[in-house]
Parts: sequence; C-alpha cells; structure tokens
Amino acid sequence: MSAIDDLPPLREVIAAHGLTAKKALGQNFLLDLNLTAKIARAAGDLTGADVLEIGPGPGGLTRGLLAEGARHVLAVEKDTRCLAALAEIAEAYPGRLTVLNADALEVDPLAHLTPPIKVVANLPYNVGTELLVRWLTPPAWPPVWDSLTLMFQREVAERIVAHPGGKAYGRLAILAQWRAEAGIAMRLPPEAFTPPPKVASAVVRIDALPAPRWPADPAVLERVVAAAFGQRRKMLRASLKGLASDMEERLAAAGIAPTDRAEQIPIEKFCALARALTP
Repeated sequence: MSAIDDLPPLREVIAAHGLTAKKALGQNFLLDLNLTAKIARAAGDLTGADVLEIGPGPGGLTRGLLAEGARHVLAVEKDTRCLAALAEIAEAYPGRLTVLNADALEVDPLAHLTPPIKVVANLPYNVGTELLVRWLTPPAWPPVWDSLTLMFQREVAERIVAHPGGKAYGRLAILAQWRAEAGIAMRLPPEAFTPPPKVASAVVRIDALPAPRWPADPAVLERVVAAAFGQRRKMLRASLKGLASDMEERLAAAGIAPTDRAEQIPIEKFCALARALTP
C-alpha cells in the first residue's frame, strides 16, 4: 500500500507491467507518490475542477490528483504499455478517471472536460514546449483552462518566468506573462526521476488573467516577438525592418529606441509596438 491511497507503490506497478521509461517518448517517471501529491497541491484546490493530464505514464501524478480531490481527471497517454496500470487507478477511483490512448498533439480533450479546467502534467520533454505554446495562444481569451501546472526542464521553466534584460527572456516569457501570472512552484533534481534526466526540472504554475495586461492584436504581437527574438543580437531597427518600411517611426511611436535589442524590451512596449503596427 502506498502513502496516499490503497494502490501498490509505483515501483511495484512498473515491475508488474514492464514499464521501463522510453527515451523516444520523452519519459522520465516520478516514483515518489508524496512528491507527485505535492505537485498536485501546487495546482491549488482541485475539488471542483476537471483536470487534464498529459503523459501520465504509470500514474504517479494521476494518483496524486485524484487523492487531492480532483472532480475528474482526463489522462492522455500515447504509450499503450501504460494503459493497464492506468485502468487499475480508474477502478480504484470509480467514475473519476478517463484515459485516452492518443497523441496529445493530435487530440481535442474538450469533449471530455467540464469547466473549470486545470491542466496539471509532468510533460514529456519532447512535446512540452509545443503544448505550452498551444495553450497560451488559443483563438479567444480567456482560455478554457484556469491554470497550467506543468513540469519542464529547468531551462524551459526559467524562460517562461524570465524578465527583460537576461538571456532567458524571450518569446515564451512574453506569451506566458502577457495574459497570465507565471511563477516557479517547485524545483526537482534529476535524481527525483527514473531514469534520471541529464538536467534539473521545475514545476511552473501559470494562472490565466481575465484579460491581457495591455491591449494588442495577438497575431501582430506574435509576429513582432518572433521577428525580434529570431535575431535577438541585432538592433530592433534591423531585426524588425521586414515588418514595415517606416519601422524606425513605428518604434519611436511605441517609445522604443531603434538601437535597442529584443531582450531589453518589456512586454508593455512590445504591445505598444504591436498596436503601432496594426492597420
């Protein structure tokens, strides 16, 4: 029996089902159920929420989410080897766990979820950033999710919460912080995982704001940010010259010096530039 429920410890589950982590699937399993419960608690009160989990693997975090009172968990797992272990969890928590055997990049989970929705996941490293960008750039805001509590490589986590003036500051920071609050909830060393990855990890919590901090057309802002950080060593008058023939005048209208570089510019001024470039 484990420390959080009546199911077996994860090491026994992995041994029983032959669930060695696959590098090709970006798998690194968290086996400490007290730790997975702590990650679940980092997402806040789950009792009235549906939770989307990507890449549950043998179900350590899944069990933490259910033990912490999640109303319903939708677990999307690509690896068919994990389905039997997840079915055992579903049986232990009747009616509260749905497992989809699917690629998270190809499935629409909304048909299985009822708001309020929280996303909580130890994301597979090979799809984590792409999924995050999708969640941060929905067609309309506010998004369907209230919060994202996600495990990333520490380097990615630091890019999400970065401030202007450092090398970590870039597109991810702007996407996360323009319309949401983002912070690091906890840090984990490589030895917390099986097998241990080569890098440390961190859990980031992102809470959606009801509206953007500053007005801007999302598509225009995305183009500006992509161009600016695509050539981040260049002055903005050079990296952005393809966006408008009178770019220096547009930069001045936004209160930005043409000789500035992307990493110096706060989100508020990127939004002002996006407005200056919007027809």
